[in-house]
Amino acid sequence: MSFFGKTNILLVGMPGAGKSTVGVLLAKDMSMNFLDVDVYIQGHESRRLQDIIDNDGIDTFKELEEKYLRDINVSSYIISTGGSAIYSKPGIDHLKQTSVVVYLSINLETLKERLGDFSTRGVVIKPGQTFLDLYEERCKLYTEAADLTLDCNGKSQDEIVAEIRSTLKI
Repeated sequence: MSFFGKTNILLVGMPGAGKSTVGVLLAKDMSMNFLDVDVYIQGHESRRLQDIIDNDGIDTFKELEEKYLRDINVSSYIISTGGSAIYSKPGIDHLKQTSVVVYLSINLETLKERLGDFSTRGVVIKPGQTFLDLYEERCKLYTEAADLTLDCNGKSQDEIVAEIRSTLKI
Protein backbone atom coordinates (compact mmCIF):
# COMPACT_ATOMS: atom_id res chain seq x y z
CA MET A 1 0.00 0.00 0.00
CA SER A 2 1.36 3.43 -0.91
CA PHE A 3 0.41 6.84 0.42
CA PHE A 4 1.73 9.48 -1.96
CA GLY A 5 4.69 7.20 -2.71
CA LYS A 6 5.27 6.36 0.97
CA THR A 7 4.66 3.01 2.66
CA ASN A 8 4.19 4.14 6.29
CA ILE A 9 2.04 6.59 8.19
CA LEU A 10 3.87 8.52 10.91
CA LEU A 11 1.69 10.01 13.64
CA VAL A 12 3.04 13.07 15.47
CA GLY A 13 1.53 15.31 18.13
CA MET A 14 1.53 16.23 21.78
CA PRO A 15 1.48 13.59 24.53
CA GLY A 16 -2.19 12.78 25.10
CA ALA A 17 -3.25 13.69 21.54
CA GLY A 18 -4.17 10.05 20.87
CA LYS A 19 -1.28 8.93 18.65
CA SER A 20 -0.95 5.46 20.16
CA THR A 21 -4.67 4.78 20.41
CA VAL A 22 -5.42 6.07 16.91
CA GLY A 23 -2.34 4.27 15.61
CA VAL A 24 -3.47 0.88 16.91
CA LEU A 25 -6.99 1.38 15.53
CA LEU A 26 -5.68 2.59 12.15
CA ALA A 27 -3.24 -0.33 11.89
CA LYS A 28 -6.00 -2.81 12.71
CA ASP A 29 -8.42 -1.16 10.29
CA MET A 30 -5.86 -1.17 7.47
CA SER A 31 -4.27 -4.56 8.23
CA MET A 32 -0.90 -2.92 8.83
CA ASN A 33 1.73 -3.27 11.53
CA PHE A 34 1.96 -0.83 14.42
CA LEU A 35 5.07 0.58 16.08
CA ASP A 36 4.93 2.79 19.17
CA VAL A 37 8.32 4.52 19.35
CA ASP A 38 8.05 5.12 23.11
CA VAL A 39 7.48 1.40 23.72
CA TYR A 40 10.29 0.61 21.25
CA ILE A 41 12.71 2.79 23.25
CA GLN A 42 11.58 1.37 26.59
CA GLY A 43 12.02 -2.17 25.31
CA HIS A 44 15.53 -1.52 24.05
CA GLU A 45 16.54 0.39 27.18
CA SER A 46 14.71 -1.97 29.61
CA ARG A 47 13.33 0.99 31.58
CA ARG A 48 10.56 3.54 31.46
CA LEU A 49 11.00 6.85 29.64
CA GLN A 50 10.48 8.77 32.87
CA ASP A 51 13.30 6.75 34.49
CA ILE A 52 15.64 7.67 31.64
CA ILE A 53 14.74 11.36 31.99
CA ASP A 54 14.99 11.31 35.81
CA ASN A 55 18.27 9.37 35.97
CA ASP A 56 20.13 10.45 32.83
CA GLY A 57 18.57 13.82 31.99
CA ILE A 58 16.66 15.30 29.07
CA ASP A 59 19.68 15.61 26.77
CA THR A 60 20.57 11.92 27.11
CA PHE A 61 16.95 10.95 26.53
CA LYS A 62 16.79 13.08 23.37
CA GLU A 63 20.03 11.48 22.10
CA LEU A 64 18.59 8.00 22.68
CA GLU A 65 15.30 8.96 21.05
CA GLU A 66 17.12 10.24 17.96
CA LYS A 67 19.23 7.08 17.77
CA TYR A 68 16.15 4.85 17.87
CA LEU A 69 14.19 7.01 15.40
CA ARG A 70 17.07 6.73 12.95
CA ASP A 71 17.30 2.95 13.49
CA ILE A 72 13.70 2.36 12.37
CA ASN A 73 13.56 0.87 8.86
CA VAL A 74 10.13 -0.62 8.25
CA SER A 75 7.50 -0.80 5.54
CA SER A 76 3.69 -0.99 5.84
CA TYR A 77 3.63 0.39 9.37
CA ILE A 78 1.65 2.90 11.33
CA ILE A 79 4.30 4.57 13.51
CA SER A 80 3.36 6.52 16.62
CA THR A 81 6.15 8.79 17.82
CA GLY A 82 6.67 10.14 21.28
CA GLY A 83 5.70 13.78 21.62
CA SER A 84 9.33 14.89 21.86
CA ALA A 85 10.45 13.05 18.69
CA ILE A 86 9.79 16.28 16.81
CA TYR A 87 12.93 17.77 18.39
CA SER A 88 15.03 15.32 16.36
CA LYS A 89 15.10 16.73 12.85
CA PRO A 90 17.46 13.93 11.68
CA GLY A 91 15.14 11.30 13.19
CA ILE A 92 11.96 12.78 11.71
CA ASP A 93 13.65 13.37 8.33
CA HIS A 94 14.76 9.72 8.30
CA LEU A 95 11.20 8.51 8.91
CA LYS A 96 9.74 11.02 6.41
CA GLN A 97 11.63 9.24 3.63
CA THR A 98 9.17 6.34 3.88
CA SER A 99 6.25 7.91 5.76
CA VAL A 100 3.46 10.38 5.23
CA VAL A 101 3.42 12.52 8.40
CA VAL A 102 0.04 13.08 10.08
CA TYR A 103 -0.12 15.65 12.88
CA LEU A 104 -2.91 14.96 15.37
CA SER A 105 -3.65 18.49 16.56
CA ILE A 106 -5.56 19.05 19.79
CA ASN A 107 -6.19 22.14 21.89
CA LEU A 108 -4.38 22.91 25.11
CA GLU A 109 -7.45 22.57 27.38
CA THR A 110 -8.19 19.05 26.16
CA LEU A 111 -4.56 18.04 26.59
CA LYS A 112 -4.49 19.29 30.17
CA GLU A 113 -7.64 17.28 30.93
CA ARG A 114 -6.19 14.12 29.37
CA LEU A 115 -2.71 14.38 30.85
CA GLY A 116 -3.45 15.43 34.41
CA ASP A 117 -0.05 15.29 36.13
CA PHE A 118 2.22 15.07 33.10
CA SER A 119 5.34 14.86 35.30
CA THR A 120 4.92 11.07 35.46
CA ARG A 121 4.41 10.51 31.70
CA GLY A 122 7.95 10.92 30.45
CA VAL A 123 7.23 14.35 28.96
CA VAL A 124 10.38 16.14 27.87
CA ILE A 125 10.08 19.64 29.31
CA LYS A 126 12.94 21.99 30.10
CA PRO A 127 13.34 23.24 33.69
CA GLY A 128 11.26 26.38 34.11
CA GLN A 129 9.34 25.82 30.88
CA THR A 130 5.55 26.05 31.24
CA PHE A 131 3.20 23.59 29.59
CA LEU A 132 1.89 26.46 27.43
CA ASP A 133 5.45 27.24 26.26
CA LEU A 134 6.01 23.57 25.47
CA TYR A 135 2.69 23.34 23.60
CA GLU A 136 3.37 26.41 21.47
CA GLU A 137 6.95 25.35 20.71
CA ARG A 138 5.98 21.85 19.65
CA CYS A 139 2.84 22.79 17.68
CA LYS A 140 4.98 24.91 15.38
CA LEU A 141 7.40 22.00 14.82
CA TYR A 142 4.60 19.46 14.25
CA THR A 143 2.97 21.75 11.69
CA GLU A 144 6.27 22.24 9.85
CA ALA A 145 6.91 18.47 9.67
CA ALA A 146 3.37 17.42 8.75
CA ASP A 147 2.11 16.39 5.34
CA LEU A 148 -1.39 16.40 6.84
CA THR A 149 -2.71 18.19 9.93
CA LEU A 150 -5.93 16.88 11.48
CA ASP A 151 -7.93 18.90 13.98
CA CYS A 152 -8.86 16.19 16.49
CA ASN A 153 -10.83 18.37 18.91
CA GLY A 154 -14.18 16.85 19.82
CA LYS A 155 -13.66 13.79 17.60
CA SER A 156 -13.66 10.15 18.63
CA GLN A 157 -10.74 7.90 17.75
CA ASP A 158 -12.90 6.16 15.14
CA GLU A 159 -13.75 9.51 13.54
CA ILE A 160 -10.05 10.40 13.40
CA VAL A 161 -9.20 7.02 11.79
CA ALA A 162 -11.97 7.57 9.22
CA GLU A 163 -10.71 11.08 8.48
CA ILE A 164 -7.13 9.84 7.97
CA ARG A 165 -8.36 7.14 5.58
CA SER A 166 -10.58 9.58 3.72
CA THR A 167 -7.93 12.27 3.41
CA LEU A 168 -5.24 9.81 2.29
CA LYS A 169 -7.82 8.13 0.01
CA ILE A 170 -7.28 4.66 1.41
